[in-house]
Amino acid sequence: MKTEQQKKKRLVILFGGRSTEHEVSLVSAAGILDNIHREKYEILPVKITRQGKWLLLDAASGAGGGLVEGDSGIPVLPGEPGCGLMRLDNLKAVPVDVVFPVLHGTFGEDGTLQGMLSMAGIPFVGGGVLASALGMDKILMKQMFIQNDLQTVDFIWFLRSRWERESEAILRGIRQEIGYPCFVKPANTGSSVGINKAHDEAGLKKCVEDACAYDRKVIVEKAVDARELECSVLGNDDPRGSVVGEIIPSREFYDYEAKYKDENSRAVIPADIPEDTANRIRYMAVAAFQAVDCAGFARVDFLMDRKSGRLYINEINTIPGFTPISMFPKLWEASGVNYPDLIDRLIELALERHEDLKKSRFLKGK
Repeated sequence: MKTEQQKKKRLVILFGGRSTEHEVSLVSAAGILDNIHREKYEILPVKITRQGKWLLLDAASGAGGGLVEGDSGIPVLPGEPGCGLMRLDNLKAVPVDVVFPVLHGTFGEDGTLQGMLSMAGIPFVGGGVLASALGMDKILMKQMFIQNDLQTVDFIWFLRSRWERESEAILRGIRQEIGYPCFVKPANTGSSVGINKAHDEAGLKKCVEDACAYDRKVIVEKAVDARELECSVLGNDDPRGSVVGEIIPSREFYDYEAKYKDENSRAVIPADIPEDTANRIRYMAVAAFQAVDCAGFARVDFLMDRKSGRLYINEINTIPGFTPISMFPKLWEASGVNYPDLIDRLIELALERHEDLKKSRFLKGK
């Protein structure tokens, strides 16, 4: 007869990482640890340090913020298919039922981690390699939206190497095609890291230099006087959208400081918009989710022009934040799914997706 411990699913909560969003990931992991149904799971917290080392932490040492701090633990790595994690101190396998990655940004949200877990045959929460890579790259993401008749603001993009050679030509193109004000963004960061608003050419140069410090690809978008609206999506092949929320930033736009450090930014849930507009946003959010072949969960961000009411998709986040102030869990709570049950549903979706993928043949005749 199985013991109570054996009945629990072995869940790896994977957090930290090497990206500029390391600190945000720690807070997201603490939020999950503080809210998960612990009677259902044997929790294995695994922290990736800023240097890229994987460490299995002692789950018995407590939950939340106290657990995720520090860089001491047992070194581990994903092992061969079927074995889960491999302890590097004694080369013993640690069986795993499912991984919940709470890694934001590069090497966590961009498909690299998803590829590693897929090769190891480990089920995981969220989209696969393709969805993660498309969701991370703002240029390819927008191009995919456009191909699916989902409107975005006007933009142009260029490589850092071209900027270093032809900055004047690029500035001239931005002035003619986009104009001022405009937003300058690294193509592959999240949490608004490296994003700035330029009001003139002098400011634009500084913004581009800052963006180039974070990525080899830079995107410049036309600024729109808009309300910032968000919708969370949950599901696999038949996803659904949450109620719509609105972000009221404390600054000129919702940058990193406004998101995580300035307490004057606020969320309005549900957003004060007409019902037909909310329905349109939910439809577009699900369409965006399907356009990049996402799975499990995502948060889709919109801009609504204050004058015309026109809707633009800003971006999709394939591993949305789980901090106490994050919109993804708050939007689902307002939609009738509380935080602990939301975590359960995401784990169910991960296992469902894994079973579906196992139906595909990888070797001829097998």
